[in-house]
Amino acid sequence: MDLYRSHILVCAGTGCTSSASMEVRDNLKKEISRLKLDKEVMVVETGCFGFCNLGPIMVVYPEGTFYCQVKPEDAKEIVEEHLLKGRIVSRLLYSEPESEIKVSDFDKIEFFNHQKRIALRNCGVINPEKIEEYIAHDGYFALAKVLNEMTREEVIDVIKKSGLRGRGGGGFPTGLKWEFAYKTPGTVKYVVCNADEGDPGAFMDRSVLEGDPHSIIEAMAIAGYAIGAEQGYIYVRAEYPIAVNRLEIAIAQARELGLLGKNILGKDFNFDLDIRLGAGAFVCGEETALLTSIEGHRGEPRPRPPFPAVEGLWRKPTLLNNVETYANIPAIILNGADWFSSIGTEKSKGTKVFALAGKINNTGLIEVPMGTSLRTIIYDIGGGIPNGKKFKAAQTGGPSGGCIPAHLIDTEIDYDNLIALGSMMGSGGLIVMDETDCMVDIAKFFLEFTQEESCGKCPPCRIGTKRMLEILEKITQGKGVPEDIDNLETLARTIKNASLCGLGQTAPNPVLSTLKYFRDEYEAHINDKKCPAGVCQALLTFYVIAEKCKGCGICARVCPVAAISGKPKEPYVIDSEKCIKCGACIEKCKFGAIVKM
Repeated sequence: MDLYRSHILVCAGTGCTSSASMEVRDNLKKEISRLKLDKEVMVVETGCFGFCNLGPIMVVYPEGTFYCQVKPEDAKEIVEEHLLKGRIVSRLLYSEPESEIKVSDFDKIEFFNHQKRIALRNCGVINPEKIEEYIAHDGYFALAKVLNEMTREEVIDVIKKSGLRGRGGGGFPTGLKWEFAYKTPGTVKYVVCNADEGDPGAFMDRSVLEGDPHSIIEAMAIAGYAIGAEQGYIYVRAEYPIAVNRLEIAIAQARELGLLGKNILGKDFNFDLDIRLGAGAFVCGEETALLTSIEGHRGEPRPRPPFPAVEGLWRKPTLLNNVETYANIPAIILNGADWFSSIGTEKSKGTKVFALAGKINNTGLIEVPMGTSLRTIIYDIGGGIPNGKKFKAAQTGGPSGGCIPAHLIDTEIDYDNLIALGSMMGSGGLIVMDETDCMVDIAKFFLEFTQEESCGKCPPCRIGTKRMLEILEKITQGKGVPEDIDNLETLARTIKNASLCGLGQTAPNPVLSTLKYFRDEYEAHINDKKCPAGVCQALLTFYVIAEKCKGCGICARVCPVAAISGKPKEPYVIDSEKCIKCGACIEKCKFGAIVKM
């Protein structure tokens, strides 16, 4: 067996791959070969490190040197300087926001210091396409433990005592769901993984599948043993080609080693997995719609009860959890229920993975203990708001969640606190907004998404969200009237109470939460015909500050409707009647002489 003095871990997740990380890998290998370092240095493809806005990312071990935004042409310098001469390439190191202090040690970067990785434990650590590396990190030990040492009841009891709740949105106790499926009579049962991640800006499940697919396979096999199922399905959207490819490789490897199939590990236990591809419909993230899609029908939700644990796939008892929920299972089995339940809060145990995005310096994938404050996530992990702007709100739970205002920044993030604030955990999207964001426009954005993605099966969701969207469009166009606010609230509560599935029931949340915390912005749009954030174009007025205007005429030349006039070297004027508020003049003015209000 070859022993290498250095390992270079290169991110091969979707984000870094789209930024040419595979070209970086190829160039590294070429330079290593050119300098005859093949037997000393190994290049390893890994999953997502989490620090997505800095990709492509690579870490050199044993030093733990963290390089970011590496370009293919940087490979030559890295190999010649770092690997051959032992000199760190300083220009490729990470700089902490604001301070601009360079940090070379992976373990000392603030972004990672407040995290605790359980679901993401192997992402960025192992090569996801090599089962041997997963096994070397205690992979399939949990499956061996349950098959050799535990009864089905004992497995379920451990999951119940751990306090793990479903990470797909609703937060239902996982162990209780497993117990329902186990106790439901039936000779044929199924285990299903929901990997249909459809929230805007969400990529938690995709990253786990790309970086650690065997953890999901192992967890589903454990679940199959616990409830008495012999067949599982992973429902993943076809828009995730890297995740699908790595799942296919992992399933084939597990079958080859006897970890899937007949008589697993020599025991009287059979379990196998297949992949089902989704077409990207948001509604198929709802469990009953997902099951309907697997059966080959159009993805539409079914009335509940009966719940899937009683009557699910092909009307058989079915256990359905999402990717992140399953990713916790092997660690819980190996470390015990007490270990997991010691992390987090009283009613929200363990950790939660978030896709951190929006107006924040450090965007990416993070995993923090339940109960971590929003302030810690935004300022310690996220590095604060860019360009000195003020934090305004955070949207949690995607289109089904709500907005948390700045004065609640010290809220501890867990299931119950978010619901109390009018938001929800959801699958883990967390979008940060600053003072330049209009909360009415934000509510409209999310409602546009849910209205577009409504399956149309039930009238409250199909028609109600359409009517709400029409009102929001009217308000942002300066045509709103005071009673629009009451009408929005009435529609929202009707939709929440009358929609068939959870997606329809939660669709009004962004509107209700922004009305609760930012009602003054709605009133400004309606009563004053002003957008305080300067976002809603129909409510803006563009004008020239005469003292700053140099009379260069560039603004007039770029105006598509000839709304700007003037003489050379004299202040120009904008005709508000002609102006279409496209913003081209502001973009081109070099002197900051054009403003909007």
